[in-house]
Amino acid sequence: MRRWTLAGQMLFLQLMVVGVAIVGGTVLAVVQAHELLTDSAGSTARAVALSVASSSDVLEALDEPDPSAKLQPYAEKVRHSTGVDFITIMKPDGTRYTHPNPAQIGGRFLGHTERALRGETFTETYTGTLGPSRRAVSPVLDHGRVRALVSAGITIDVISARLRDQLSWSALVALLAVLLGAGGTWLVTVRLRKQTHGLGPEELARIHDHHDAVLHTVREGLLLVARDGTLTLCNDAARTLLGLPADAEGRPVAELGLPYPVEEGVHLSGARVLAVSSAPSRLGTVVTVRDHTELQALAGQLDAERGFAESLRSAAHEAANRLHTVITLVELGRSEEAVTFATEELRAAQALTDRVVGAVREPVLAALLLGKSAEAAERGAELVISDDSAMDDLGVNPGDLVTIVGNLIDNALDAATKVEVGIHDAGDRISIRVSDDGPGLTDAHAFEKGWTTKGDGRGLGLALVGQAVRRLGGTIGVDGSAFTVVIPR
Repeated sequence: MRRWTLAGQMLFLQLMVVGVAIVGGTVLAVVQAHELLTDSAGSTARAVALSVASSSDVLEALDEPDPSAKLQPYAEKVRHSTGVDFITIMKPDGTRYTHPNPAQIGGRFLGHTERALRGETFTETYTGTLGPSRRAVSPVLDHGRVRALVSAGITIDVISARLRDQLSWSALVALLAVLLGAGGTWLVTVRLRKQTHGLGPEELARIHDHHDAVLHTVREGLLLVARDGTLTLCNDAARTLLGLPADAEGRPVAELGLPYPVEEGVHLSGARVLAVSSAPSRLGTVVTVRDHTELQALAGQLDAERGFAESLRSAAHEAANRLHTVITLVELGRSEEAVTFATEELRAAQALTDRVVGAVREPVLAALLLGKSAEAAERGAELVISDDSAMDDLGVNPGDLVTIVGNLIDNALDAATKVEVGIHDAGDRISIRVSDDGPGLTDAHAFEKGWTTKGDGRGLGLALVGQAVRRLGGTIGVDGSAFTVVIPR
């Protein structure tokens, strides 16, 4: 058995509501119309009875030997002009003087007269010779004495006929209301079917449950940004990764501190490295945010280690060049010059090694500085270790040190010919200072991903430095061409 779609159920329900409302309204209208017509008939009969009872022509006719001769034509004339069905003038004992059917003249009036005999005018529904009717009975008074009675009325058949006339119009209005209601309901149903893709409540509930489960359990952050830049949807992971407030949905993304339009790529958010991608959709832009902090940290360390290896390669290359020079001097028979050259180069290299190793007790950092010194020499630059540099075992992750110092030196060597490195141990904190003779920088966004003064495709190194410093709980500052990193122990 095929299940009803949500739109179909809504159509059926709305048609039922419209049908019940129209039927109920029609029944109520019929009851009210019947009451109104009955009351109107009673009011008309009362007015006619009072008018006839107060007529002087009636009193004059009552003094005649044959009152019916004058009263019958008079009563019929008034009956036709007022639209009532009968006007009966009678003696106080109920003997008729007039009747629409002349054969009934002289007969007994069928109905109540007691109240009229007491001087009252009243209305009632009673069944007489013409059938059920709404009638009024009024006394004909002559100086306070009841000389006769007048009854005027409208039959129930006439009232029902009038009601049927009104019902025909009511039925037409009800039919029009049904058509309008059905048409409006159908239009709403068509739109609802389009919006729900013809799915039933169970399917919609299941899709919602699946959507909710996927949205709040995936590790990636998901956001839906409307075309006007308003954040319409975000999941728990997106709130955590981007630090969004609980009321983020419905607010402009610019107000939340997020860039718009969304730029794809790698971005820094606090201490996190986020990979952001976006795709257009019918409702706006779907943004996916992935946490690449650990992956980017490993990649940064790998880059630093690769630079470390490159520095060692440069040192080996420099040593090979010196060895070739010594061999060439020996082959030329200039042994004394070869010994002197080799001794001086060895002494200089050993002096640098002794000074670096003596000042920096961390072997990984010392090896990095020696390698970077050789790399600087190969590039025609100079790397100087400040004379006051002194530091015992740092007690921090060597990988983070390689990332910080290596990237700062690389950045300086790209912009200058002389780089000075100073590392100081203040007991409760470690201070690392890298300066150069280049133009320097002042941009507050230097530690954001993509910031660079060296062209496209660069600029991640300083961002990785900032990330590593924050990971160690330290601070980093820039003053022109000098970078200062302070790391607490």
